[in-house]
Amino acid sequence: MLRLQILLAVLLALLQLTVARVPIFQQNQEIMGTPAVAGRDKWSWTDCGLPTDAAHIDTIAVSPDPPRPGQNMTVTVTGTVKETIEDGSEADVAVKLGLLKLLTRTFDLCEEARENDAEVQCPIEAGYYEVSQTVALPKEIPPAVFSVDLSAYTAEGDDLLCLKLKIDFRK
Repeated sequence: MLRLQILLAVLLALLQLTVARVPIFQQNQEIMGTPAVAGRDKWSWTDCGLPTDAAHIDTIAVSPDPPRPGQNMTVTVTGTVKETIEDGSEADVAVKLGLLKLLTRTFDLCEEARENDAEVQCPIEAGYYEVSQTVALPKEIPPAVFSVDLSAYTAEGDDLLCLKLKIDFRK
């Protein structure tokens, strides 16, 4: 099963967001006004947030591309944090297989960063960031297409960011 490892990798990479001043990934494509990036049709992401969100994701890259069960996967994320991310910030995550919800969970972003020894810890100050996080993907991940919906909120309950991801583990 997908388990929480892949979610934690993406979540921690989103949380840590450390800066790269030079664009190192391809330009995002515009689809209905929101950026979307696809990795050889095996995974994709869409920023479903609003311009007023406290953070914005510019790029997400995975290696290997596409990700493979039983191998390490590195997720690299770039983006901008517009206001300080403090203790109490949370993310609601839902993992689906088709219409079937496999997992719904609320994460405390700062607690997850502490528990996983993330390179950036709360409070995370405003700025432009790049972060990489590597996890071992379980070999038991079934050959299926998973979708992940992530909505994060500041400690005050304001919108932090919103992402929709799809990962295809079919061969």
